[in-house]
Amino acid sequence: MSGARISFKQQVLHSREEAIVKAANRLLAEKGFDLMTVDEVAHEVGIAKASLYKHFSSKEALAAAAMVRLLDRALAHVQSFEPQPLSGECALAFLKATVAWAVRLQLAGEMPSLPSQNSVLRTVLLGHEVYMERLVALSEILGGWITQAQQSGHLRATLPADLILLTFFAKACDPVVSIMKASANFSDEQVLEMILETCFHGVV
Repeated sequence: MSGARISFKQQVLHSREEAIVKAANRLLAEKGFDLMTVDEVAHEVGIAKASLYKHFSSKEALAAAAMVRLLDRALAHVQSFEPQPLSGECALAFLKATVAWAVRLQLAGEMPSLPSQNSVLRTVLLGHEVYMERLVALSEILGGWITQAQQSGHLRATLPADLILLTFFAKACDPVVSIMKASANFSDEQVLEMILETCFHGVV
C-alpha cells in the first residue's frame, strides 16, 4: 500500500520553502546573520517578503532552518561511511574527509557563518529542539571517531577530545579559507590541502 500522496499545492510550498532556505544559506555564508536581511532573501527567491513570512515567522527562524539544513547535510555525509567498530586509522580518515567536506562547502560559498557567542541567533539555536538534536547526533559520531583515533595513537591522547571536536567544528567557518581563496594565489584544492595540513599536522 503506497503512502499518502502529496498534493500539488504542498509540493509547490515545499519547493518554495527549499528555495528560501537555500537562498538564506548562501546569504548567511556571504554576509553572516547580522548583515543578511529578509528583503534580500525574498528578492533572491523572487517572492514578496509577505510570502516569505508565511513560511518563516522571523529572520531568526529562517536562519535556524538554514542551520538545521546544514546539520542534516553533515549528518548525511558522516552516516555515509562504514558503521563502527572502526580502526583508529579509518576513524582518522573519516575525520579528515569530514573536515575536507566542510572546507569545500565554505570554498563553494555554501557554509553559513556560525553565530557569535552573544548573538540573538545563538540564543535561538540553543532553544531550537531540532537544531540541538542534530548537533548532538553529529557531535556523538565525530566524538566517537576522535576517541578511536586517540586510542590508536592517530590523534594526540593528551588533548581533550572536546577540544579536538571544537577545533574541527571551527574549520567549517575558518576565515583563513576565504582569505586564501580571495588572494587568487591558490586553487581551491591547494587551499583545501593547506587547511588539512595545518589542521591535522600543525605548522611545526
